[in-house]
Amino acid sequence: MSEIKKDNTEDKILEAAQTVFIQKGMDGARMQEIANEAGINKALLHYYFRTKQKLFEAIFKKVFNQIFPGLETFIHSELPFEKKLSIFIEKYIDFLLKNPFIPSFILKEIHRDPGFLASVIKSTGVNPQEVFNMLEKEMEAGKIKKMDPKDLLINILALSIFPVVARPLMEIMFFENNKKAYKEFLIKRKESVRQFILDSILIEKAG
Repeated sequence: MSEIKKDNTEDKILEAAQTVFIQKGMDGARMQEIANEAGINKALLHYYFRTKQKLFEAIFKKVFNQIFPGLETFIHSELPFEKKLSIFIEKYIDFLLKNPFIPSFILKEIHRDPGFLASVIKSTGVNPQEVFNMLEKEMEAGKIKKMDPKDLLINILALSIFPVVARPLMEIMFFENNKKAYKEFLIKRKESVRQFILDSILIEKAG
């Protein structure tokens, strides 16, 4: 099997598996269904990924790395905190807008096996303590208010994620089922969330 053909087959499997896993979750997905979606036989699927668990792990890593590639480098960059916050919120909300089914997929899997998801996320190199350390450094420098950094990070994630997860209900309740208007609202949230967070944490300079 040539290297190019092998790569193409693996890409097709990963794409098919992502579609099936997002629709049905780990428990609901079947290897035969993934093979059918990829247009290959089940034996070939097992050649690449021996178990559904291994395939799911590969998909979750792929999905998580798409959320913010190079996150660790970004955290340690010399950019000012306000700029880091703006870039993170903009990229995060843009990703959620382009992949609206991923938050509900992740939430479903959180309830199924949170320990597994935590281990997969850590295996990508993401260390929440590095984010907390960055925030604490900003607090010690007197740039942002002192608070529990976990609280701040959860606020940022919640403000970004909830409107996407709750989109079907919010469109009906607040926007009379106008999908275009709600999408425009979500795009504007990149700025409103950024400003809301900054207003709540920045220390005003006297004079």
